[in-house]
Amino acid sequence: MSGHYVLLVEDNPDDAALTVRAFKKSSIINELVIAKDGEEALAILFSGRALPELILLDLKLPKVDGLEVLRRLRREEKTRLLPVVILTSSREERDLMEGYALGANSYIQKPVDFEQFIEACHQLSLYWLVLNVPPPLKRS
Repeated sequence: MSGHYVLLVEDNPDDAALTVRAFKKSSIINELVIAKDGEEALAILFSGRALPELILLDLKLPKVDGLEVLRRLRREEKTRLLPVVILTSSREERDLMEGYALGANSYIQKPVDFEQFIEACHQLSLYWLVLNVPPPLKRS
């Protein structure tokens, strides 16, 4: 796994497959690594492997929920500045407010329509993986 990957933290296999399809259809060349729960995401991020370019984080996750994942990422020097985009179906204002309070860089509600989801993934990747200038991070 190189440092040029996107970590998708998503427990719903249908949503994960949809994201994989949307990335392929949008010609996003970064590898998409999928963690099926918050515990697996934290294990990947703190394993000593290269860090991802971007984290797409669902909120409603088993074992460790998305907000707790974000809380732990922001506590650690190594992961504090990683770009984290909350990608969720939650429309709850408290999730939105707490996500930003914990340091999320963006909050996107998953579009229901596949074509809209493809476009959202395309715009997201264009901004976060091409246009955005991230802070220098130690990638391993």
